[in-house]
Amino acid sequence: MRFVAYRVGTSAGLAAVRSDGAFVGFSDGEAGYPGDLASIVAKGKPALDAAHAALLGGHVVNPAEATLLPPIARPGKIICVGLNYRDHSAESGFQQPDYPTLFARFSTGFIAHDEPMVRPRASVELHYEGELVAVIGMGGRHIPLASALDHVAGYSIFNDGSIRDYQFKSPQWTVGKNFDGTGAFGPVFVSADELPLGCKGLKLETRLNGVTVQSARIDDMVFDVATLISMISEAMTLESGDIIVTGTPSGVGLARKPPLYMKAGDLIEVEIEQIGVLRNRVIDEI
Repeated sequence: MRFVAYRVGTSAGLAAVRSDGAFVGFSDGEAGYPGDLASIVAKGKPALDAAHAALLGGHVVNPAEATLLPPIARPGKIICVGLNYRDHSAESGFQQPDYPTLFARFSTGFIAHDEPMVRPRASVELHYEGELVAVIGMGGRHIPLASALDHVAGYSIFNDGSIRDYQFKSPQWTVGKNFDGTGAFGPVFVSADELPLGCKGLKLETRLNGVTVQSARIDDMVFDVATLISMISEAMTLESGDIIVTGTPSGVGLARKPPLYMKAGDLIEVEIEQIGVLRNRVIDEI
């Protein structure tokens, strides 16, 4: 099952992605609207199945009139994982940690598919980071590794646009990872039952102006999705709608010689097999 969130005028909507690629669904206020994706995910898999079936009976969403939105607009927690691919740790000059490097993002920085990614006035050091997103369905604390994937409702794609000089102004990365207009999320939410367990075997690729700059298998992660869920839940209760942004592979602009910064006009795409392509054009902050 595939879902997209959208807006037409001032009305938000939710659509299922039909087998022919068309978006079919309802806008808020229409009789068949099942609610936003976060509220559906919170009700469990039967509610997700029912919403998908209902949306397939909706109207075709005209792409010329609709603006896509991030699948989950305001996650309670956005937990990001740094240094989760060994080759990325090596290229960045860090020793591979034996515990996940976790940091937080905030939803005010979110942008959707085809929405501009903003290079801020404060810096030219805007870098891409293509990543897999796991969306929590059933929450919990002290989640056993063996059942951790039962807590995933589905998956999506993230581009963790990073302002590097601000990221390294202090030991904490928060500021450089939270500039407005830098957290691309979407375009689709794909239910976990449509994908391999933990997305193992799927290929992640990032392209800048059509040139591949990152390419890896999800299997290359140091801490896989199940391990991340189990370890994070040792400390905090995971709740429905929380997202885990699982880390980026090697090829980031910071590690290149000379460094590869994104500039206005650049087109950045992140593709994950069986999920889709997240695309954004870079603009300068006015």
